[in-house]
Amino acid sequence: MTRTVYVNGEYLPETEAKVSIFDRGFLFADAVYEVTSVLDGKLIEFEGHAVRLDRSLGELDMAAPCSKEELLEIHRKLVELNEIEEGLVYLQVTRGSDGDRDFVFPSDDTPPSIVLFTQNKPGLADSPASRKGAKIISVEDIRWGRRDIKTVQLLYPSMGKMMAKKAGADDAWMIEDGYVTEGTSNNAYYVKDGVIVTRPLSSDILHGITRKAVLRMAEEAQMKVEERLFTIDEAKEADEAFTTSASAFVMPVVEIDGVALGDGTPGPIAKRLREIYLEESRAAAI
Repeated sequence: MTRTVYVNGEYLPETEAKVSIFDRGFLFADAVYEVTSVLDGKLIEFEGHAVRLDRSLGELDMAAPCSKEELLEIHRKLVELNEIEEGLVYLQVTRGSDGDRDFVFPSDDTPPSIVLFTQNKPGLADSPASRKGAKIISVEDIRWGRRDIKTVQLLYPSMGKMMAKKAGADDAWMIEDGYVTEGTSNNAYYVKDGVIVTRPLSSDILHGITRKAVLRMAEEAQMKVEERLFTIDEAKEADEAFTTSASAFVMPVVEIDGVALGDGTPGPIAKRLREIYLEESRAAAI
């Protein structure tokens, strides 16, 4: 089935979608993005993604292409047109194009480009991967310093995933100055003696929408949370670990750099948080 996508005000078959070869998202990765999950045909955490998109645009002095209300309408229309029950809506905003390549930003009256498309993912909530748990490796973090801005500069995270694949693992956690920053496309956590440990927010990591919700839910469930720096060796000695992201929700981690955590199966806290997150998110979906 050919998807219907959205490009700069038009709903089009994906085969007819076009952007300029001079678009700054293509030439300079001068673009930001968001990914919103869809469960039961409804959007999960849309408000959080819209707020973070606005922040990313502001940090880069990039104009918003439309209002939050218009953005919600576009998301819902694409979900309807593509008959998405479980899946994702990808949104990308670029600084646009003034018709040529130049390191200097185009004039303020150059309109931004906006592109959205859906991905159909049946079984997203009941993921076999979440029942098995993920194996991860650690890699050096050599990304730029503003990871709190959700840009499309994703080459190194992509390389990290490939390093993991070549090592027979599922994903990688990145290490900077001896401490874990985050996963290639997720926030990282470990659990020891019932305490959930995760890195605090800063420009070093993405301010995850799912992270925020899961930490709130953990505290409401009387789970203890510590936001602090931690090493990969600390994580290897954990009882369990997990990651959070908009597309995988809460994903248990069962092995780090070849070291099995606990009994090598998804831990009880990760499983419980996944249950709570899916239940509450579905109830609040729009």
